[in-house]
Amino acid sequence: MSTGLASGTDVPNARLVQKPPLVRFLRRYPLQVAIFLVAVVIWLIFVIGAPRTFLARDIYVSFMATTPFFAIMAIPLTLVVITGEIDLSFPSIMAVGMTAFELVFQVTHSTWYSFVACMIAGLIVGALNGVIVVRLGVPSLVATIGTQFFWRGAVMVMTGARGMGMTETQGTVLYPLLVGRIGGIIPAQFAWTIGLGLLMWFFLNRHRFGAHVYLVGDNLESARLMGVNVGRTKLLTFAVLGLLAAFAGFLQSEEILFFWPTIGSGLMLNTIAAVFLGGTSVFGGTGTIFGTFVGSFIMGAINAGIVAIGLTNFWNDAVAGFIIVASVALQTQVSKRLT
Repeated sequence: MSTGLASGTDVPNARLVQKPPLVRFLRRYPLQVAIFLVAVVIWLIFVIGAPRTFLARDIYVSFMATTPFFAIMAIPLTLVVITGEIDLSFPSIMAVGMTAFELVFQVTHSTWYSFVACMIAGLIVGALNGVIVVRLGVPSLVATIGTQFFWRGAVMVMTGARGMGMTETQGTVLYPLLVGRIGGIIPAQFAWTIGLGLLMWFFLNRHRFGAHVYLVGDNLESARLMGVNVGRTKLLTFAVLGLLAAFAGFLQSEEILFFWPTIGSGLMLNTIAAVFLGGTSVFGGTGTIFGTFVGSFIMGAINAGIVAIGLTNFWNDAVAGFIIVASVALQTQVSKRLT
């Protein structure tokens, strides 16, 4: 006795039930498509409102030169938020790294030794944030607000609130390597942002560490039951953010050839807004590097576009604050509907 199932007569042809490639792509990457469309809409608004500015090459060169200073921190901050934590101390870590650079440079007069000291200082301070949160059990919001003020005060004490000129570093290979102009046009820091974004994307999507990051943020107890070292995973995300915050501080100081002890103080809102605008959930477990990357350049465009259409710089903070609240509110409503 034969059946339709055995003979295959009642089974639809797989090719006939397959969705079109575009539909499959949209269903697989809805968050990335949405943030890209948002970027296109905002760009069109500014092109219509300020065509002379947004149809000229200079504005995009400016984006590529300045947006990396907070995009490079927004990318690792995405990992921290995916784990269900937050770090608000990264602006101070920028200053800590550059203070380490200054102190070592005064002794060795070596740009390379000083650069390494800058990176190590950022890594250590980031890891300390992780220790406070993971080992001492202090909520990350409270812990990093505290360390933000502590390290900023420490920098002011160590530097006497005085800056440092960095023209001596201009003659080293680090200057063209990090902030030079590729082909005489494209800022090197933009290339570094893309490279670091791809590296973070690989670890988040193609490495066991990234799987652990998502598991920890999605369900802490399930992650523990599956053998994930929750504490180590969170600590590593804080350490990576500290390292790249110091790197961002060095890039910004190299770009203007001067280190101000207040470095980073105006980048917090843009950085956080880029993360949440990019679709990373404040509740943890959800987020993409691509979304944060696009979100960073949306914030860069908004900052320039506000001035271009005739508004004052005071609108920047208002817009960034609105984006943070609106993004989190939207995530909250979506979360409620899914539960």
